Amino acid sequence: MKPIHIVAAVALLLSVSIGVAVAADPAPNFSLKTSDGKTIELKKLQGKVVIVNFWATWCPPCRREIPGMTKVYTKYKSKGLEIVGIALDNGGWDDVNPWLQKNPINYPIVIGDGALADLYGGIEGIPTTFVVDRKGNILSKHVGSVTEQEFEKLVKGAL
Repeated sequence: MKPIHIVAAVALLLSVSIGVAVAADPAPNFSLKTSDGKTIELKKLQGKVVIVNFWATWCPPCRREIPGMTKVYTKYKSKGLEIVGIALDNGGWDDVNPWLQKNPINYPIVIGDGALADLYGGIEGIPTTFVVDRKGNILSKHVGSVTEQEFEKLVKGAL
């Protein structure tokens, strides 16, 4: 192997190693209202582990994961967990409120849009869940439904 190829290979390996060690990206801030007018601002939740969950009422995998999320929220809220559900329903509260009346959720729900989804790197599919650490950095992103057990493991690892 020529020396130049060895140098290039070592440089590539070092850049990959350095890329893995780079700190997590800060989670984009948002300030959105719940249906009762309470403002949820992500930066004011610093100091807690925050789950940011993009979902919609018409999405079967989203609806399937909510009961597990509510159970984990009840179990870990006192330990510093917060969940914010960001509904992406086109009809906004006109679509979400009737669904919530039939399917109560114990964590805050707000309405998001394409602009917010873009701030989070674009949402490829829903549900999409971000785990945000106590410093406000994104620890992980999960596309697709998460079981209660998987969700609890994510939360315990972040707390």
